[in-house]
This record gives sequence, C-alpha cells and structure tokens, in this order.
Amino acid sequence: MDLLGKARGQQNLLERIANKIPGFKGYRDKELRRDADRLEREYLARQLEECKKSLDGWSSDASRSGALEAINDIETARKRLDKVIARIRFADRGYAGFFDAIKVDEEALARVYAFDESLLAYVEAIREARSYTTDAPRGMLERIDSLDAKLGEREDVLSGIR
Repeated sequence: MDLLGKARGQQNLLERIANKIPGFKGYRDKELRRDADRLEREYLARQLEECKKSLDGWSSDASRSGALEAINDIETARKRLDKVIARIRFADRGYAGFFDAIKVDEEALARVYAFDESLLAYVEAIREARSYTTDAPRGMLERIDSLDAKLGEREDVLSGIR
C-alpha cells in the first residue's frame, strides 16, 4: 500500500500549484508524509479493532461452555490489544514538523517509514490468528505481544533520531 502516493493523489489544484514553488515542495512532501503516516496508523488500528470482534465471539463461547481459563486469556488479549491499538494511533510521527526546531535527517526518516511498513505483517499475523480454533486466544496473545515489542523497537529508533 503506497500511502504517500495516496496522500499525494488527494491534493487539490491549489496544492499541486504550490508544489511548483521552489522550497515549498519539500515542505509539502513532509506534510504528505504526515498524512500518509496518519493514514497508515489509522488503517492498522482499524484492522486490529476488527480482531476484537473475534475476541467477543470467543468470550461468548467460553462463557456458555464454562471455560473460565479461556475467558482469562481472552480478556488478557483484549486488554493488550487495546493497548497496542492506542500505541499505534498515538505513536510519534517519526519526524519534526516544518517549523519545529528539531530537524530529522531524510535518510533516518526513510528508515522509520520502512520500519512502519513492516508493522503491517505483524497486524496480519494477529488477524490470521482469528481463524485458528485450537488455543486461538493464546495464539493471538503471543502475536499481540510480538507487535507490542516491535512498537517498542520503533520508539527506540525514533529516540535515536531525535
């Protein structure tokens, strides 16, 4: 998914003309990256929100069958999933704004975006765990924890940039 290209495609005529102004295009590209970053994070968060529906179904099934251990795993997965969703939605953008005093190296910024693209594989792994029937909540929980650790790595990368 090319979110930067998608953000560029949503420009109006005035924005496309402004991009022709020397120096403005670099500023505009950073603004587009901000939009692309927001779109990506929101997409990932929505995908994870869909996984909560599976947890709801598993919770109902476990309640009906009296599987109390499973309910604990399901509730733990739900809490950790909520935490990861919030971390994604409210994550640092990965670069300073145009008027900010702190400027970020373009090469470092490219590394952050490549890192962010890799998050999609972790989200997909969590989504795939919804289809497993044997020990599904624990499988999903392990994958949620892996994504949470990856988000921690992202924060480490960003702290090295700033």
